[in-house]
Amino acid sequence: MTEDISHRQIRSFVRRQGRLTTGQSRALGELWPRYGIEYSDTELDLDAAYGRRAPRCLEIGFGNGELLLWLAQNNPAIDYLGVEVHRPGVGRLMNALAAHNVDNVRLYNHDAIEVLQQCIAPESLAEVRIYFPDPWPKKRQQKRRLIRAEFVALLASRVKCGGRLHLATDWADYAAQMLTVLEASTSWRSTAAAERFVQRPPWRIETHFEQRGRRLGHGVWDLVYDRC
Repeated sequence: MTEDISHRQIRSFVRRQGRLTTGQSRALGELWPRYGIEYSDTELDLDAAYGRRAPRCLEIGFGNGELLLWLAQNNPAIDYLGVEVHRPGVGRLMNALAAHNVDNVRLYNHDAIEVLQQCIAPESLAEVRIYFPDPWPKKRQQKRRLIRAEFVALLASRVKCGGRLHLATDWADYAAQMLTVLEASTSWRSTAAAERFVQRPPWRIETHFEQRGRRLGHGVWDLVYDRC
């Protein structure tokens, strides 16, 4: 059993909706029936949602969807589920998916914790990916960080034995916190050697966001763990 953390008022995000472009707004209206999943407090039938049975990979906080689109295009045998709270990014990704006629992606525009707790069945995911979550850099904000012991335990309950968790951040102290949390968990085992961080794997392309950070001198830390 995992701890119920949905009742906590502290969120790991702030809904900065931003301004929707005309195209994004149209996508949210016209393409939502094809790609979107309305949040409810009932378990999602993944086979029905995708019309097939396949390995499922969850990406939390996909931003503008650049990486999720690339993954879906290059791995058609895998079903991808994206969760993002910011509507412009959801609209942008749906437009891109439709433009490339990609059908192995479904999207939630909702809080990832609630989606995991209420909609995702235990041991139904092959992989979870969380890239560059909000670092909440100020000390008083760090209680908002997503990667903490309770959340990692929740992820473990939804990932199959032998499944994978891949995290990446460009904040050194958040990378250290991620490492501490995962090393304390008995449900996850690092794929790395003693240093515990890994080189960026080939399945995580370098996005425009990451390239901009590197130009500013940011480091990037990847952690890859397998479900025990």
